[in-house]
Amino acid sequence: MDFKSEDSRRYRHAGDLTNEPPTREFSEITIPMPWGHISGKWYGPQDVQPILGLHGWQDNAGTFDLLVPLLPPDVPFLSIDLPGHGLSSRLPDGCYYNTTDNLYVILIVMKQYKWKKVSLVGHSMSSIIAFMFAAIFHDKVDMVIGIDALKPHQRLPASILRSMETRMDAFLKEDERNQSKEEPPSYSYDELIERIFIGTFHSINKDLCKHMLARSIQKSEKYPEKYFFCRDRRLKFYNYMVGSQDLCVEMAKRIECPYMFIKARHSSYFEDKKYYDEVLAILQKKPNFEYVEVDGSHHVHINHPERIIAPVNDFINRYGPLAKQSSSKL
Repeated sequence: MDFKSEDSRRYRHAGDLTNEPPTREFSEITIPMPWGHISGKWYGPQDVQPILGLHGWQDNAGTFDLLVPLLPPDVPFLSIDLPGHGLSSRLPDGCYYNTTDNLYVILIVMKQYKWKKVSLVGHSMSSIIAFMFAAIFHDKVDMVIGIDALKPHQRLPASILRSMETRMDAFLKEDERNQSKEEPPSYSYDELIERIFIGTFHSINKDLCKHMLARSIQKSEKYPEKYFFCRDRRLKFYNYMVGSQDLCVEMAKRIECPYMFIKARHSSYFEDKKYYDEVLAILQKKPNFEYVEVDGSHHVHINHPERIIAPVNDFINRYGPLAKQSSSKL
């Protein structure tokens, strides 16, 4: 059985589980990909190019459920599930998940919708993806808002090699489990909430974990009162790009678009802070770069969207889709 295709037992938003309305009305969309499809939630008008929202590692399009309702209603926003996450197709058996896969996904989405440029909002893993995309394809980006992860993280070579060894072996086991088509372990709703809460190191308030849960679970056939996680288990061993600090510095220098980075004060830097500071200093010399610090955890945009919405809306009003449309009419 292909668990990713059983749409009748899937959930689009938290309200599908709790019998509540969505935080804001949206259209569920499907974008064809060479290996299947990308799913997403399109908020707002569909006659204007949207901001493209990208979630963090093992999260899904629900990551912006509480931020999007605070955006101006006429600003369109497309929050997608990256491959293997949420309602999107998994990569084929035997394929390894890499950072560069998601750069390719952005390019395909742009091609499908005939966008010449893209506006990106990314959290965590996808904040790094947006940083890389803006550097590599600097002529294809209108604006970037990154939340709580600035750049590819630096690690010691010995640590990288040990990680590659253990993660490759673990990935192989998960790939074989996928091919067996056996139903994964199932849990009650409360147990799933607890696993999300613990899995994010308490970064998401427990009462809000439902927003990360809905698109990542499926009703069990074996145990009707239980659910299982249906995101691709191979994602646990996702291969982050680990480039040199020199490469990160060069990427920062190449970024030309308006760029906002939001740092949560109670979250890790995920690397020695000197590497972060070096790249941040380069970006801060650019005239259209804005840096915002707020109190909160790694998932501050879920727990406290009100803390970041004022600078986000101001930035979008100046550089987002509607600002671009207005300037083109002048």
